[in-house]
Amino acid sequence: MLLDLKLEGKTVIVVGGGSEAYRKTQSFLDSGAIIWIISKAFSEGIQKLSQERKVILLKTDINNGTQFIDCLNPKPDILLAITDDNKLNAELVCAAKAWGCIVYSVDNPSQSDFILPAIAKVGDVKVAVSTGGRSPVMAHLLRERIEKIVLPEDLLQIELQANMRSYLKEKFSNPRVRSKLLYEILDNNTIKEALCEGKLQEAQDLAMRLIEQREK
Repeated sequence: MLLDLKLEGKTVIVVGGGSEAYRKTQSFLDSGAIIWIISKAFSEGIQKLSQERKVILLKTDINNGTQFIDCLNPKPDILLAITDDNKLNAELVCAAKAWGCIVYSVDNPSQSDFILPAIAKVGDVKVAVSTGGRSPVMAHLLRERIEKIVLPEDLLQIELQANMRSYLKEKFSNPRVRSKLLYEILDNNTIKEALCEGKLQEAQDLAMRLIEQREK
């Protein structure tokens, strides 16, 4: 079961500053969460995220995971232990769980409260790919394939559907009527051709005409 959590304003702490921490952090960048990355050193990717003001960095060397979590005030909503020290990861996860935090351990799935799937993201499209922790390499490979499948016209169709959905809500109270019209717009070949040519406004005009015809 894959869930998209509402994390607006929540605190996410990532302990670890390497390439794996960078990859896992990507899953939270668009969530609206306040993301802290804590480590004694940071990869170029993580430093770039800090420069773009997407994350907050704290440079420190954690020797005792339990003491570190106990001293945090307030406690994070989610903690990710992504260091190359198995013992430290276990301490961090165990202590954070004791305080009621949701936790993820990079090297011990059985201790984790969730699995971070590979996220294929193209425009507003997000597809989560998970192998249940059995093969992260295959999850990343499948993510890359999915990203190649989503075409520019698909992204324009999403924008068109969003605009028409808002318009139809004002015109028709019956959700079945709205749904039927949205599918007609989706399947209309002339509208598809306009989107393939990158002509969103033309596609929108065609969709409006289609709706007007159905009203007669």
